[in-house]
Amino acid sequence: MSIRPHSIHHVNVPCTDIERTKEWYAKVFGMRHIPTGGQSNTRVLIMSRGNFDIHFTPHDDAPRLAPHHFAVEVEDWDGFLAHVDSLGIRRTKITVRPQNNSKICYIHDPDRNMVELTHHGDWDHDRPNATGA
Repeated sequence: MSIRPHSIHHVNVPCTDIERTKEWYAKVFGMRHIPTGGQSNTRVLIMSRGNFDIHFTPHDDAPRLAPHHFAVEVEDWDGFLAHVDSLGIRRTKITVRPQNNSKICYIHDPDRNMVELTHHGDWDHDRPNATGA
């Protein structure tokens, strides 16, 4: 028996427009929509990358997450930032963290939810759940 968690499966984030949210997360992160097939007891949009999901609950006046946020680890830092820049998405200044060989910056989705982009240079990004440890 193991009491170690495997991973975080998903986070649930508020949104005001399901279609706009679906389009943005598909365009920015290459996520695909997973239909609930009527199996959810609430309205929810499920987007997946295969190795992680983000669920979105629609609200008429969605609360902002900031300063709360979630982080997405990207495999190719320079390539992903070029992608974000090509989409015209504003981002914060890059912060370098030498203590764990990482870089971060922040973007906001259409509902102004804060999303941290991060890259750990020591991680084996070809192995799921792999860290430098």
